[in-house]
Amino acid sequence: MDHFGFTKLIVDDLEATATFYKTVCRLTELARVSAAVNDRKIDEILFNPTGQGAATFVLWKWLDRAGATGDSVILGFQTEDVDAFVERATGAGGALVQAATDMPEHGVRVAFVTDPEDNLIEVVQVTGAWNPPVA
Repeated sequence: MDHFGFTKLIVDDLEATATFYKTVCRLTELARVSAAVNDRKIDEILFNPTGQGAATFVLWKWLDRAGATGDSVILGFQTEDVDAFVERATGAGGALVQAATDMPEHGVRVAFVTDPEDNLIEVVQVTGAWNPPVA
């Protein structure tokens, strides 16, 4: 059976970005990998899944070039306190993009922040019954 297993975020400063996610998202390091992909060297930091059946988050650094930054990937984190998450993020070198907003029609409170490399993070706090929009 196939299932979603991990997300890899390409970064430029592996250590600083790892510190950000450890501080803000309370992730714990699982392993480090140094390898090559088609003769291009890489370093990775893998983080432990945050719950039963959860996916692994991985930071990836190409050693021969700067990492991609910006909004090519949006990371999603669920939290019990979106305001505290935003405070941790801005205190750890991230930036506020959009303040927390209540969306009672979807049963959530949502904010957007960036990490120190300007990667966009959507932070969601479930406040009621989740009602995803229907396409």
